[in-house]
This record gives sequence, structure tokens and C-alpha cells, in this order.
Amino acid sequence: MTTRTVSSSNSPIIESRDQLIAHFASGEKPAERWRIGTEHEKFVYAVADHHAPSWDEKGGIRDLLEALVPHGWRPVEEGGKIIALTGADGSVSLEPAGQFELSGAPLENLHQTCAETGRHLAQAKAAGEALGIGFLGLGMWPDKTRAELPIMPKGRYDIMRRHMPRVGSLGLDMMLRTCTIQVNLDYAGEADMAKKFRVGLALQPLATALFANSPFTEGRPNGLLSFRSHIWSDTDPARTGMLPFVFEDGFGYERYADYMLDVPMYFVYREGRYIDAAGLSFRDFLRGELSVLPGEKPTLDDWNDHLSTAFPEVRLKTFLEMRGADGGPWNRICALPALWVGLLYDDAALDAAWDLVKHWTLEERQALRDAVPRLGLTAPVPGGGTLRDVAAPALDIAHRGLAARARHNASGDDETGFLDPLHEIVRTGKVPAQRLLDRYHGAWNGDVSRVYAEESF
Repeated sequence: MTTRTVSSSNSPIIESRDQLIAHFASGEKPAERWRIGTEHEKFVYAVADHHAPSWDEKGGIRDLLEALVPHGWRPVEEGGKIIALTGADGSVSLEPAGQFELSGAPLENLHQTCAETGRHLAQAKAAGEALGIGFLGLGMWPDKTRAELPIMPKGRYDIMRRHMPRVGSLGLDMMLRTCTIQVNLDYAGEADMAKKFRVGLALQPLATALFANSPFTEGRPNGLLSFRSHIWSDTDPARTGMLPFVFEDGFGYERYADYMLDVPMYFVYREGRYIDAAGLSFRDFLRGELSVLPGEKPTLDDWNDHLSTAFPEVRLKTFLEMRGADGGPWNRICALPALWVGLLYDDAALDAAWDLVKHWTLEERQALRDAVPRLGLTAPVPGGGTLRDVAAPALDIAHRGLAARARHNASGDDETGFLDPLHEIVRTGKVPAQRLLDRYHGAWNGDVSRVYAEESF
């Protein structure tokens, strides 16, 4: 989740709805300036006993952040406490229970993206080894209850923790017990954004299936392949979901702005602190009628903050975020941006991907999304067959899209090799969670703690 690094004092005041809409248009870029921003989270645990370290304990999260500073990172503080880092490779931030996230820099190609991931993981592992800390690549804590998890000292998380139980039963699980991989991508204009948004939403269940990696809850199988994805179904219906309006004629920046104006607020950030505005209306804020800040109008930073508090399967800021994947190992961190760059960054590939899904109805898209957390690639798809039958042509399209980009590394390799882990999943028909379950019922003999040895970075 977004970590504030500056105050709103110099941010432009928003006087009209038109400025909110124009903000999305400000993200437009010609194809030669499109970039790839990859975000990935991992669980932090103490090697000695697998507990999740608190922020302030010896060898805990604070010490981990401080240990990365000599690698060129600059500390970000809130209330006098280090809660994030910034540097050439983007930012390192904390999810609510100490999940460790790299929000990578916008990069030109997947070779750079995977190299960035490698640098971050090498730095984190070096720091972790000195502190007795390890990092686990899964979509959900396999063995921890909510009560066993620490809370990081970030004001926005206090507000969210109070609000989540009012609107859903699983929001605290989302905050405390999950990890994801995301990729952020650019668009040329409003029509390009809309087409990419539609393809991204329709095929997000495919990403969820290919990356499904959260089959355990509190030490036992939970009956699902991606419990992390299931969690979003009962987190907060006002800010989650498949956004049917994206597929309506005329969808564009204005319609998404109206959606965000109807998403209830969480907070306003002023002078280094978060003011609780949970459940209040950004429309009131735009009129200068927000009860917690009477007479004040929002700034552009406030709008950016608010955009980060909606959690649909695809999210629009001044770029598009693909949000459907569970956390996982290094090669799948590189594979997720490869999937979406291959599908969305080449015109012929984007057209072919849209042809795969354009005939699906709202009800069919929702049914697929609802089935995937449990069934993975065996989920039925519109027109007959299973998601595995869609996965193979989708990966072929992504492969062609990456080949057409012709971005090579020093050895002459193009970007298509980053799809190899996904091709293997489709070839076998087994998603990552099913492989974990096989080991749990086999070699692990029902001992989920074995996951730490086998799925750590």
C-alpha cells in the first residue's frame, strides 16, 4: 500500500471534478515511453521459531529497514519511526503486519525488472541473515492467526483496521495475512486505457489461477487454491470487484472518476498524521464540506491517496495496476509482468487478447472470477471448456507480444523466457497451490512448517 513521503502543503488544490478527470489524462504516454513497474510482497519471519517479528523488537522490522540503508536506501519516517525506504530501485514499504514490499522503479524492459528484483532480494537476504530473519514467498500466511501477527506503526493502517470489520468479514485477513505480486503499466490515451482495462479485468482470473499460492490457513488446507483471492469477495464491496461499468460503452476517465468519488474515504493526511475520514464522501470533500476538515478542499495528493484506497481487480491511477496474483518465488515475480506486458504492450497482442474475451457477459466474467480461487485452471469458462483451455492461447499471445517487442539483454535473449514458469504450469495443469498440497499430503506428512524450508527466498 502507498506510503506517503511528503506533505500535501505544496500540492495543487482541487477546485472541480474536471481536475480529477484530467489527472488520469496526465498519465498518457506514447508507446516509446511506456514503462513497467513491478511490486512484490513477502512474509518476514524469524528463522529460529517462525514468528512474525514486530516493528520494535530486537532483530525486528525496524532493524531490517535500517540494515538496508547502507545499500543506498533513504529512510522515510512517520511519527519519528522508520516505516519505509526510497532509492533508485523505487521504494521499500511495509504492509500492515510487516509484509515487506518492493514497489519497483518504472523500467523499460523485463530484463531490468528481473535484475531489480534480484538486487532487492539479495539485499534483503543479506540483511535478514545477519538478523536471523527469513522471507517467505506465498499468497497467505500458512500458519498464523490474526492474533499472532504484529501491527506496523503506520497511521493509515490503524484507521483501516477499525473500519474493515464494519464492511466485511475478511478485510483484516487481507491486511494482515496476505501477499501479492502486481505490475503497473502505461497507456497511450483514453481508448487505449479502456481496452487494456477491459482485457486486464476479463483475464485477471487467469492470473489468479496461474499464481494461486495460498492453500493453507492456520496450518491446514483451507479448501481453496487462492485464499488470498477469495478474501477480496468479503473485504468491502464498495471498493472491490470486477467493475462491470468498465465494459459499458463510453467508459473512460470520467466514469472511473465518478466511481472513485463514490468509494468511501479512509483518511486525509495532514502535517505528518492521518486524520480518520472512514466512510465519509470525497464528493463532500470536493465541496469543502468534509466534516473532519470543514472548509478545506482536497489537494491532488489527497486524490492520489484516495485512488490508492480502492481495491478492484484492476486499478486506475495515472497508470493501470494488475492486482490478481498471489505472492510467490523469484521466477514468478518476473513472470507476472511478462504476462501482462506481452498481452497489453503490443497492439496485435492486445487485439488478440480482446478477441479471446470480448464475447463474455458480465455474469460469465463474474462466475469465472468466483470459481477460480477454488478451482484454478479447472474453472469453467464461457462457451465450454476450462480456464486451462484459455490459458494456452493467452500465453501464446503474450509470447508473440514479447517477441514483437524485441527487447534483448546482453546475451541476446528476448523477454519471452520470463513466461517459462507459466508455460510449465499450463502444460502440467497444476497451479502452485496444488503442488504445495501434494507435498503437504505427501512428503510433509501434514506438517505445514516444512513450507519455510522449501518456499523461502
